[in-house]
Amino acid sequence: MSSATFSYIYNMKHLALLRGINVSGHNMIKMEALKLLLEQVGFNNVVTYIQSGNVFVESEEESAASVGFTIKQEIFKQLGLEVPVVVINKTDLEDCLQNNPFCKEKDVDTKKLYVAFISKELPSTAINDLKISQFKPDEAVVKGNKIFIKYHVGSGKTRLDQKYIEKKLNVIATMRNWNTIHKLLEMY
Repeated sequence: MSSATFSYIYNMKHLALLRGINVSGHNMIKMEALKLLLEQVGFNNVVTYIQSGNVFVESEEESAASVGFTIKQEIFKQLGLEVPVVVINKTDLEDCLQNNPFCKEKDVDTKKLYVAFISKELPSTAINDLKISQFKPDEAVVKGNKIFIKYHVGSGKTRLDQKYIEKKLNVIATMRNWNTIHKLLEMY
């Protein structure tokens, strides 16, 4: 009797957050086309959520940075679009729910809560570089690869946006509202 050797392929589940697609007629990508493109380059179980660029993929690749680079590269090769990508995992989303300092406030309006996901870990001193005081009454807290933001009026009426964050911190940033973060965690 011979013994058989089995090898199991373990797929990691990643959440790719594409920045700046399908906004005001720029970087238009249909989610069905994106799904097909990512499946053709070897990603499995590709699932998209809404048109703003939330894409779950499974891959043997463990490195979030490698997954993000591949997605960005393929979008450029196939569609000719330069789209920044930040890849996160379930733990990042769970951390948002557990550690958002603004959720601890009484009567917080969750419609004004956002999280900027950053392409790298930030030192706690990064908040000084953002010069948040000039955006009062908007507030922000830096924690690792996330910036928790509470807008006073709303995200469309402030200069504290992802372009500002990227410029000041020399990073890639993409923002999601509180409801989207809840839904993405649910989808995991």
